[in-house]
Amino acid sequence: MSKKVSDHLLERLRDWGVEYVFAYPGDGINGLLAAWGRADDNPRFIQARHEEMAAFEAVGYAKFSGKVGVCAATSGPGAIHLLNGLYDAKLDHVPVVAIVGQTNRSAMGGSYQQEVDLLSLYKDVASDFCEMVTVPEQLPNVLDRAMRTAMARRSVCAVVIPADVQELDYSPPEHAFKMVPSSLGMSHYAPVPSDEDLTRAAEVINAGEKVAILVGQGARGARQEVMAVADRLNAGVAKALLGKDVLDDELPYVTGAIGLLGTRPSYEMMENCDTLLVIGSSFPYTQFMPEFGQARAVQIDIDPHMVGLRYPFEVNLVGDARETLTRLLPLLKTNKNKSWRKTIEKDVARWWEVMQRRAAVDAEPINPEYVAHALSDLLPDDVILASDSGSAANWYARHLKLRGAMRGSLSGTLATMGPGVPYVIGAKFAHGDRPAIALVGDGAMQMNGMAELITIAKYWQEWQDPRLIVAVLNNQDLNQVTWEMRAMAGAPQFLPSQSIPDVAYADFARSLGLNGIRVEEPDGVRGAWESALRSDKPCVLDFVTDPAVPPIPPHATLDQIEAAATSVLKGDSDRAGMVRQGFKAKVQEFLPGGRHRSDRPGAEEGR
Repeated sequence: MSKKVSDHLLERLRDWGVEYVFAYPGDGINGLLAAWGRADDNPRFIQARHEEMAAFEAVGYAKFSGKVGVCAATSGPGAIHLLNGLYDAKLDHVPVVAIVGQTNRSAMGGSYQQEVDLLSLYKDVASDFCEMVTVPEQLPNVLDRAMRTAMARRSVCAVVIPADVQELDYSPPEHAFKMVPSSLGMSHYAPVPSDEDLTRAAEVINAGEKVAILVGQGARGARQEVMAVADRLNAGVAKALLGKDVLDDELPYVTGAIGLLGTRPSYEMMENCDTLLVIGSSFPYTQFMPEFGQARAVQIDIDPHMVGLRYPFEVNLVGDARETLTRLLPLLKTNKNKSWRKTIEKDVARWWEVMQRRAAVDAEPINPEYVAHALSDLLPDDVILASDSGSAANWYARHLKLRGAMRGSLSGTLATMGPGVPYVIGAKFAHGDRPAIALVGDGAMQMNGMAELITIAKYWQEWQDPRLIVAVLNNQDLNQVTWEMRAMAGAPQFLPSQSIPDVAYADFARSLGLNGIRVEEPDGVRGAWESALRSDKPCVLDFVTDPAVPPIPPHATLDQIEAAATSVLKGDSDRAGMVRQGFKAKVQEFLPGGRHRSDRPGAEEGR
């Protein structure tokens, strides 16, 4: 039997080392599905419940493996469904290749069923490389360039293959005019800045006394170098959410997350520093960085398109974080201003005390901060964590102490709902020997997570370590948006948009043959985590939590919290028993500085 284009496609993916393709079937890729049958399912076809979930699973696989994630979908609606997950990859700089079907070439332009102009549709999400294969000889070059470009530019690439082309006999490109031969592979490379630029950067940094460092996911391979630079400069280190696993949260000078979901120590370090060093981060919120003119700044990023953003940096170093810091470190002088580091460490210690207090505040029925805080000390050393978007991301950012080999991620830039569960599915295919935990809100669980429990039920027995925990914060409210409306718009909760049904998530998990535990009292929280971590199969934890616990940003003032509290009372008639002063007193417990802002030495009311 002759080799078809679809056969060669799978062979080429195997040659690139692709082990899994996260996908959903459809007649636009029937030729590929037939080839998968002939190839004994190699690479593995991992069947999601929806194409968007397939894309998210490819993103999770890529984030936690460091390899290219590959997803596939049929023409028309299947290709459209991939887009949200692909944009998640694009905005978080994750290498993903999408393979999508298309109607037969003879039908193109004829308003045929499921005909969509995929090259136009994908030209933004796959702006680095998007191409349609129209003849067999074109295939190797297109696929090879997609794989190489995805790796080199940490981006999304798309390969569109019409259904009739999939069925053609394969013939390789010839040694001839207008043929484009291709080859496999790409060696690792680590670009570095020039010595002149490194010297300029060192001069800026050495002139400072109060140095703040901000790291993102681009610094993940430079852990030891970042620590060495921080110690040399007596600096504190804040982390963008995508860089949460770059440095241990147990280091006394690590101030934690920055931004709307960040910590008070990160906020204050940026308020008071005179020098800023940003490493591998495109953190978007300028208002959480030093005031313009307050600090001199240097940026390090491997992508020349991402330098110079967010802040008026004096020196933009384009290079690999590890190699650049290795060359920069000998040029840096020891900062003798130890008081700056001591202040940071004192603020960090106080912050963790505040987190302990906030987690201990009574709620109706369970404080969601306690759910995350109780987990922190129980995290396995090799755990992989994913948070969904929403208020769950607040508790992930602020309460979970990552250390050592732990990995964690979320939808950092797109901040889309729904990737939490598919991320950990992708993670389990990347690291089947490691436990994985997804922290998700009930809105995201209803949107995407429940269906993907079916995917977990289908595949979990293949994983060496069967532990996959989905923790649902069940507050029957789309909580993050509810609080944003209260804080930013002064609006009460709009129940038609914000209230969502209570669902028996644990029961649904058990109906699929998984474990499930519903937790309705604070006393059951820690035990539920311990049971799930001992489980011999995946487990869903349904924590019934209080929607009135506010995800307060680190710069919140008492006046803003009072306004939010008043808004709650105006809109929630079913909370008639909660008087305004009682709610205000409760909310004050959650202020970043503790119950009373005046408890903090030198604190300024309302700053």
